[in-house]
This record gives sequence, C-alpha cells and structure tokens, in this order.
Amino acid sequence: MESGPAIFAGMVFALFGGALLVWTAVRVRQREPVAQGVSPVASVTLATLVGVVALALGTWCFTRL
Repeated sequence: MESGPAIFAGMVFALFGGALLVWTAVRVRQREPVAQGVSPVASVTLATLVGVVALALGTWCFTRL
C-alpha cells in the first residue's frame, strides 16, 4: 500500500530528469539557447545539474520500495 506513492514519485522524477537531459542535449547540439537571457555555459550547467539530481531522486525513490 505504501509503495504506490514511491513508485509514482520515482517515475515523475525519472521522467522529468531524463526529459530535461535529452532536451538540453538537443538544444546544445542545435546550438540553440537553453535559457533566454542567461549565459549559455551557466544555463547548460544548471539544466544538466537539475536533470541529474532529478534522476538521482527517482533512483532513490525506487530503492525505497
């Protein structure tokens, strides 16, 4: 009964983190800005960091099952 929220949260974090990393990689490959009005290096670094943290949180949720 208590594993339902952990599975849901893990899936949300994993999907968000994976999608953010893929989106960031596509934007960098096409030489498009990741965020408007921000340094390109800072925006790529921050987006990648947030994506990795979200994937780590998703993994942590799945280990709590």
